[in-house]
Amino acid sequence: MSEASANSQASNIASPGDYFNLLKPRVMSLVIFTAFVGMIAAPGNIHPALAAISLFAIAVGAGASGALNMWWDADIDAIMTRTAQRPVPTGRVPRAEAAAFGWFLSGLAVALLALASNYVAAGLLAFTIFFYVVIYSMWLKRATPQNIVIGGAAGALPPVVGWAAVSGSAPLEAWVLFAIIFLWTPPHFWALALFKQGDYERAGVPMMPVVKGAASTRRQIFAYSILLAVAGVLPTVIGMTGYLYLAAAAALGAYFIYAAWKVLRAADDDQRPAVHLFKFSILYLFALFAVIPIERWTGLHG
Repeated sequence: MSEASANSQASNIASPGDYFNLLKPRVMSLVIFTAFVGMIAAPGNIHPALAAISLFAIAVGAGASGALNMWWDADIDAIMTRTAQRPVPTGRVPRAEAAAFGWFLSGLAVALLALASNYVAAGLLAFTIFFYVVIYSMWLKRATPQNIVIGGAAGALPPVVGWAAVSGSAPLEAWVLFAIIFLWTPPHFWALALFKQGDYERAGVPMMPVVKGAASTRRQIFAYSILLAVAGVLPTVIGMTGYLYLAAAAALGAYFIYAAWKVLRAADDDQRPAVHLFKFSILYLFALFAVIPIERWTGLHG
């Protein structure tokens, strides 16, 4: 065997880091954080050790969803520059192994959450994985430009799962947190789709800019941004949060609308406003949700 051939084979051998990347760690970090906020906001008590195990189970469930998404989407991931270096399309992790890894982690996560908390939380986690893998990845993503809108429900469920892990229920307050993430998802991902439109076109994924055009996408981003800003203040309206949260939600929501307005007014060849909105949207969600535990820990809630 030549040295070049040996080096090529070595580069295709999966490392522990490749399996970790299957879990989509950046997405997982958002899931962990929003689930944690749901646990903090929920009434009731849970032993710190059980809370940590429950949060770990939710994280594993999110990672399992990511691995199964990479297994299913390996063909289009190989075409898109944003995803071409993922472990499955590069061949470092075979598709069958990614699938087995994802299904194993799914079962482990649901069982662990059932043992550490309750069956309501475990059932919600199982539904979240099912919705993301089957409803979104296998069906909606390649079938409709509304894929992100409907499929966004999966990414919005972690705070509800976290809430249920503590309280054993999923009341209105938990679903308000769900609504914020649900309405945040379209402008976040459509901003990405605007400056990655060529990727989605080559892969045949019917993202909104590909199907409806950039102008229509910008209008919908702006409309969803207004709805998001309104939803952002609802936790205070229903008495779930205090005035610190209200001030943060109002300021962050106003700037989100401003950034979306810049996208709406941008020229077709100017992607800078879309890039800015995409980056700010990540900061928006983390900052907004961070205020909830801050209020509780400092006694400012209520």
